[in-house]
Amino acid sequence: MFGDNQFFGVNHMSEEKARAQSMRFRDTSAIIEVLDIAYEAGIKTFMCTTHDRIGEVCEYFRKNSDRYPDYQFYPGMPYAHKYANAVTDYGISGAIKRFLPDDGLFDAVVRGGSSIAKKEIDGIATLLIDAEMKMFEGLSTPVIFLQNVVTDFLLGLGMKDAFRIFADHIKNRYNAEPAFFTMNMPKLLDVLEEVGIENPIICSSINKLGFRMCGGIEAYEQTLANRQFRPVAMSVLASGGIPPREAIEYVSHLPKVQSIVFGASSRGNILQTKALIDELLDNQ
Repeated sequence: MFGDNQFFGVNHMSEEKARAQSMRFRDTSAIIEVLDIAYEAGIKTFMCTTHDRIGEVCEYFRKNSDRYPDYQFYPGMPYAHKYANAVTDYGISGAIKRFLPDDGLFDAVVRGGSSIAKKEIDGIATLLIDAEMKMFEGLSTPVIFLQNVVTDFLLGLGMKDAFRIFADHIKNRYNAEPAFFTMNMPKLLDVLEEVGIENPIICSSINKLGFRMCGGIEAYEQTLANRQFRPVAMSVLASGGIPPREAIEYVSHLPKVQSIVFGASSRGNILQTKALIDELLDNQ
């Protein structure tokens, strides 16, 4: 699967490289060009955030659907920076009202006080999901992720029911698989099983350096070996800290890992990484 970090200036090792990428992809056509390279290489799943620019990408794919008959989007929501910026500009209440598709519901919650707020929180959460998903209307979205910023925030607060709300709405409203990004895969799996989400899809950093793997490599390896879930590996190269063949070879020998998401911005890196995944992961 192809990720979108490189398009929006996200690089966990180099701020200079991140700035350069951000400048390069100011024009949506530059993003499309790279997605086309990945598509030609056989990568037909785009795992993306709900950044405003992704709306422009979605519009392009809707208008050119005949060229991409088997293309899939795996949205990850929410795009945290969008909400953080809105809170800075409009305050918490103003930010929520700005993103909710139904202002009347939020107004009723504010007027009604805490008792109504507790009853309506499910409605607010699902409306926010619907607002995020609007840009993907008419496109194939068989798997929908909760972003790790929110996933791990909810884990820290112990708000376990929120995962059930998200999962149920994704299944019922979009006929899609709910999935979760996290920086703490073992802990998240404990909570998802506790609230009745069976065999979940979890995307987390998996690499031989322990980069962005809360709990450590041993805990992850034991979880992969002994627990029932569907892992998706990200950050397998540890943001450039591990040579590609060595990185993918390590992941390919772990149990249950069938999918890897990676981001790249050059034809050479895309083709090289895809070839290594085909050679090492698919042959396990």
